[in-house]
Amino acid sequence: MNILIKLLLILIIVSTALLFIWYKKDRAFNSIENVASSYDQWTNDRLLERLWGEHIHLGFYRKSLFASDFRQAKEDFVHELVKWSGLDSLPKGSRVLDVGCGIGGSARILARDYGFDVMGITVSRAQVERARQLTPSDIQCIFERMDALDLELPNGGFDGVWSVEAGPHMVDKQKFADELLRVLRPGGILVVADWNKRDTSDCDLNRLEKIVMSQLLNQWSHPEFSSILGFQKNLLNSGFCGSSVETEDWTRFTLPSWFHSITEGIVRPKAVFGLGLMGFIKAIREVPTILLMHWAFSKGLMQFGVFRCRG
Repeated sequence: MNILIKLLLILIIVSTALLFIWYKKDRAFNSIENVASSYDQWTNDRLLERLWGEHIHLGFYRKSLFASDFRQAKEDFVHELVKWSGLDSLPKGSRVLDVGCGIGGSARILARDYGFDVMGITVSRAQVERARQLTPSDIQCIFERMDALDLELPNGGFDGVWSVEAGPHMVDKQKFADELLRVLRPGGILVVADWNKRDTSDCDLNRLEKIVMSQLLNQWSHPEFSSILGFQKNLLNSGFCGSSVETEDWTRFTLPSWFHSITEGIVRPKAVFGLGLMGFIKAIREVPTILLMHWAFSKGLMQFGVFRCRG
């Protein structure tokens, strides 16, 4: 364990130097196309898949970081969210939309383990292609490229709508909420899980928090984060919301994911070095932002919000 900690500290120092000296450009949001381009690149070089498996989202931990397998924690997250939201009360064959599906990890679990007919959508062409490649023919999943703010789908066409960690990329949070609920049938189940900023209606961010927040937004193409309360209001204000919106803060269950996402590069060195020099540099570049994310979530600047409601 001491060796692992020392390696982690060395990685932090090297990565920070690379970020601020060698690779100064950020990846600030300017359009949905630059979000798509970022995910195309991450998908094509297989960096995230090699390190984290089929799930880009955080994991769910009831025990400590080192008592859990990172990839298993990600699968556990899916099952925990299904159970918490009540999505498992839907009968087999129910139509479920996965908004921001990545390379289809969650969609395949929803189809395989719960018998749902799943459609996954993402703005990344590369993610659609890779999701299709990874999905066996006997699993009821289809994947399409689509903008979550302009879903090319009819009203009320799905029994369930699922979205995990897609909201930070949405420039219009109210329209995002409206679209999620528009395609949900009356009485259907919506479940959302997202990175949320602390509510600042009573207390603004201090100088350090503003610096950190700027980096969290710019490095990963996020226009803005909602607060848990803010997105709850977006859902309630939608003309398609048929009931109250329940929320919880899952920060304590997901927080170990940030360190775990870094240590995966240590326990799976072939995954990183197998990408070549540029792939290694790309992987190292992400470390400072991941560490800032951990700091922000541990200090309450950020929160991991989960939301459930009926159409």
